[in-house]
Amino acid sequence: QVQLVESGGGSVQAGGSLRLSCEVSGYTGSGNYVGWFRQAPGKEREGVAVIDTRYSFTYYADSVKGRFTISHDNGKKTVYLEMNSLKPEDSAMYSCAATGTVVGWIPSSALLGGRPYQYWGQGTQVTVSS
Repeated sequence: QVQLVESGGGSVQAGGSLRLSCEVSGYTGSGNYVGWFRQAPGKEREGVAVIDTRYSFTYYADSVKGRFTISHDNGKKTVYLEMNSLKPEDSAMYSCAATGTVVGWIPSSALLGGRPYQYWGQGTQVTVSS
């Protein structure tokens, strides 16, 4: 059974930084996509960043480009989201999600849209105060 467990959330002041971790267990496939998504109360879920674990290609929402960095450690089966220059509007529940084994390519619009993912974590809360 595939499980994704997020950690690293918390409360920070605007301009601060946090690093989120997504530990994947039970996955026995090969290269896939892992993404970070967020949802604030009353708002739709938003794709934040995605990584192709085959080639380490990355994709970002415009709202976080230049501030957030997604990376992965295949040995630790963990995907990270480094968040810098945080803003109050970054406050949300952050969840990670993973596809199964991927052959070929999935457009970034679909990846950030959230549809290709089979596995989802429970989320970790990020709160940024002004």
